[in-house]
Amino acid sequence: MSRILLQRALRRSLNRIQHVSPAPVRRANGLTTSVYRQVERDFGMIAPPVALHSPAPSVMAACWLMLRESLVVTDRVDRDTKEAVAAAVSLGNVCPYCVDVHSMTLEALSVAAPDDPETDHGVRRVVDWARSSASATTTTSHVPFPLTHVPELVGVVLTFHYINRMVNTFLPDSPLPRSIPQAARGRTLRMLGRFMSTAAQVHHAPGASLELLPAAPLPSDLAWARGNPSIAEAFARATATIDAAGTRSAPETVRALLHRILADWAGDPPDHALVAEAVDELPPSDRAAGRIAVQTALASAQLDSSTIAEFRKARPDDKSLVELTSWASMSAARRIGSWITVKLKEHHPLLG
Repeated sequence: MSRILLQRALRRSLNRIQHVSPAPVRRANGLTTSVYRQVERDFGMIAPPVALHSPAPSVMAACWLMLRESLVVTDRVDRDTKEAVAAAVSLGNVCPYCVDVHSMTLEALSVAAPDDPETDHGVRRVVDWARSSASATTTTSHVPFPLTHVPELVGVVLTFHYINRMVNTFLPDSPLPRSIPQAARGRTLRMLGRFMSTAAQVHHAPGASLELLPAAPLPSDLAWARGNPSIAEAFARATATIDAAGTRSAPETVRALLHRILADWAGDPPDHALVAEAVDELPPSDRAAGRIAVQTALASAQLDSSTIAEFRKARPDDKSLVELTSWASMSAARRIGSWITVKLKEHHPLLG
């Protein structure tokens, strides 16, 4: 399959996004067009995990800023290691879609997957660290990389804790259509990996995505990013944008509830009975939004269509749903970042 034909097929894959209708590539305009062009140029394809945000263009730009500046741009950390980290975080979050994409990219780059015994020992240590990031209680105190690598690696980890939650909500389990026969799926995934690895081997200048969103101050909980100006700017602008989206689309009672739950959360599976009880204490008009926010943050793979349908009775537009889930996903990712930072400071006292 030629590169042009594969690109066309990948664009058609946007039709597999669930619950919302992404902006069509040919009819997009403004900020959406600018993001699509950058994503296709630098990532090799208009990636559905980015495009699913398109009903909320500024939030889509925020997702792209984090993904591009942490994963796509390489400064002190090579792309192979970053792809291994992305796959490891996705494995931990049970996000099979992202596992397929990044494992196949690793294979095409001739790098062993995170669980492969042949994985380079240095990469293995970084992968183990990244996988442990999902829990405050199991995060290792050993940090197997220097201070100069912190912004890129923590940036990739937080980006994929965010993206995995959005993908689990809006995309199917595999990047491949169900119409592809089982016997051909491995070959097709390898073709996709080779396609993506071509873009992965190109040098991308840092900071090219920053023009998409206005400048913003870096929140104190993202101090780990300060060692890399482009990553610091990307996360500052992205989090400000997503916070504003949450203010628009998540009721104040829901925001307060999720912040309260996350303050005590250490990465363990949620106690569904306690969560349900807490949500039931919300005003009736806010309960559907509360369920979506809490499930997206703590158990995104379990968010079901009926809960989304209930929310859309009052907020039928796609933008509100994308903004609500984006805010919840980023809130969880930043909570995870808080305990990563504690461990990093034990190893790198000069951090932040």
